[in-house]
Amino acid sequence: MNKGRVYERIKAMVTTFRLRPAERVNEVELARQLGVSRTPVREALNRIAADGFLSATANKGYTVRPLDAKQIFDLYEYRSALELAIVKHVGQRASKEDLQLLAAFTEESRDMPETDEQAIHLLALDEEFHERLAALSGNSEFLRAIQSINERIRFVRWMDLKSRRSLVRNDHPDIVRYLQAGDIARVEDIVTQHMAHSYEELVELTRASFAEIYTSNALADYAEARFLLTTTSESDS
Repeated sequence: MNKGRVYERIKAMVTTFRLRPAERVNEVELARQLGVSRTPVREALNRIAADGFLSATANKGYTVRPLDAKQIFDLYEYRSALELAIVKHVGQRASKEDLQLLAAFTEESRDMPETDEQAIHLLALDEEFHERLAALSGNSEFLRAIQSINERIRFVRWMDLKSRRSLVRNDHPDIVRYLQAGDIARVEDIVTQHMAHSYEELVELTRASFAEIYTSNALADYAEARFLLTTTSESDS
């Protein structure tokens, strides 16, 4: 396994909380589990800490970021403000053809999640929609920020999606439709409602997330299966 794959694998373990919140990372055990030496593991942990997913302590190694409701609330609030800036710039800069392509993409994410796996798939499509939207803003820093936030709230957003299956509303087609019509004020209203979560809601989601992490953790299982599948495909090719 090359260094890039080691980094991707460990980062997936962190973002899906296969390595549990506030848990100290055992480099030796991690290297053994992945079948690699400690050097690429240490390099990967350095990068992941720089990404903000691990805390480094002198002479003590790395600790997984905690799962904290206040931090999640701050990230949701930040994401809402960022998305409002993004749609404003998309309205000014995106071409008609760009928006037509985005409209076509929204057709792929209309289904209601009935299983955990479908919820994971729709979460990936949701993240991709918002990353495509950010790309149309013409500002690479917007895209970088959205990708980072997506990774940091992925687990909680998945829990939210699968716990509210019957209440989930896909606003993406409306966002694109009003962008095409040039009605940015209406887009901003939809985005604000789309992102809205009270602190109390996020406290409950955080509690549910802890329960999932310490029982089944289907998101981590899915990420691991995908990683092993792509690794096997690359080995066969």
